[in-house]
Amino acid sequence: GIEFDYCRVHGLIAIKECSYESIMINCNPETVSTDFDMADKLYFEPVYWEHLWEIIELEKPEGVIVQLGGQTARKLAKRLHENGIKIIGTSFDSMDIAEDRGRFSDMLKEQEIPYPNYGTAFNTDEAIEVDKQVGYPVFIRPSSVLGGQRMRMVFNDEDMAKGVLSLIQHLPGNKILLDHYLSG
Repeated sequence: GIEFDYCRVHGLIAIKECSYESIMINCNPETVSTDFDMADKLYFEPVYWEHLWEIIELEKPEGVIVQLGGQTARKLAKRLHENGIKIIGTSFDSMDIAEDRGRFSDMLKEQEIPYPNYGTAFNTDEAIEVDKQVGYPVFIRPSSVLGGQRMRMVFNDEDMAKGVLSLIQHLPGNKILLDHYLSG
């Protein structure tokens, strides 16, 4: 999307301003960030661990910036971290806190920051049980995304069942997050 492309282009500009060589890995030739004059080196590769690792072994970078690459790049952060590759910018641990509901709520509790009731489920029955503690209306979404992808608001058990079934069909095996809706 435009926000990723905008971020990547400005990230490349900042890297050049700091006198570093920039290496872009992208699988989409339609983006501005893949223009021939943006990065010092450009790899058009599927963004999978195996391809990334081969490039890292060849280029031996000082570090890797993942937070400008969207969900795909963030998902690779764990493997980078486990293999001792320096992540420049937001650390893997901080990204993990943002994506892990339990760790995030623990951090909010430690900081004494209020937050809405929430819960997690793997199926419709669990979601309806969780909602007995959380209370309608709730937002439901898959645990695998930070953005609003596939998020929906539900107001009753029937909407909950339909929403959870849709999430399970499109993203099987993912936890479903439920957040109590707080009106402003």
